[in-house]
Amino acid sequence: MKYKDYYKILSVSRDATQDQIKTAYRKLARKYHPDVSKVADAEEKFKEVGEAYEVLKDPEKRSAYDQFGNQWKEGQGFKPPPDWDSGFEFSGGGFTGGETSGFSDFFETLFGGAKNTRGWSKEPHGFHARGADHHAKISISLEEAFKGSTQLVSLKISDFDSKGQLETKTHTLNVKIPKGIKEGQRIRLYGQGGVGPGGQGQKGDLYLEIRFKPHRVFHAQGRDIYLELPLAPWEAALGATVKAPTLGGRVELKIPPSTKGGEKLRLNGRGLPGKPPGDQIVNLKIIAPPATTPEATDLYNKMAKVMAANPRAGMGV
Repeated sequence: MKYKDYYKILSVSRDATQDQIKTAYRKLARKYHPDVSKVADAEEKFKEVGEAYEVLKDPEKRSAYDQFGNQWKEGQGFKPPPDWDSGFEFSGGGFTGGETSGFSDFFETLFGGAKNTRGWSKEPHGFHARGADHHAKISISLEEAFKGSTQLVSLKISDFDSKGQLETKTHTLNVKIPKGIKEGQRIRLYGQGGVGPGGQGQKGDLYLEIRFKPHRVFHAQGRDIYLELPLAPWEAALGATVKAPTLGGRVELKIPPSTKGGEKLRLNGRGLPGKPPGDQIVNLKIIAPPATTPEATDLYNKMAKVMAANPRAGMGV
């Protein structure tokens, strides 16, 4: 998928105002409209202009798109980094669940579709427009998910100022992270979303979707925690009791004799808290020490003679 320069498509500068972008779009849309244009590829250019305007007319999409402006050149292969939108606060449905029919693969890969929703709430004196719900992703550590915490979260909110220039503000708030929260779960903050039209009516809510930061030794699937635990060959062959890390602290883990690499042990209830709690799954990996000394080389040669084995038996080689 190729990166597209939407500013170049509309022939505007990167600091163009909202009015300048609108004017440029209308001019090009008239020029390339398939019903009137004589240009050979008018229909394709008309779609391209519409795609560029769909992004640049919206402050949230434009701000997100601008993140990549200095990193890519038109026509280069493009893939958004994972969780590129973490820390951004979006109105409506965020950049998920919407319809982008007719737009390019680039638009759909970057935004996944945009959907702005408006709710209505009935109050004693009639109907008032309710502010839009806002959505954002925040990243926390597995330790914070295990223990629970309170975090100071700063989210970026983009809008146009009175002159039509794009500006980014910061929305800072204290967020309580519930103990045992899973990746993908959402925290609802009532009344922290958008205001109603004209500042009237009930404010919308803010939904924070949880993402886990990469961990040095663990990864999570649901409430289960996975760990790859190295073993020395003699620990696997003879059995041993070894120390293993968990999110709740170190535990002693009994390794049965004749353990094979790739076998798994389950530590019940050692995953993320919940009803029921998750488990910790320990994947055992045998690590052979390198033969870096003459003594180690002699020992390996002796092992090869005394414990002759073909680990590839049954593979037909």
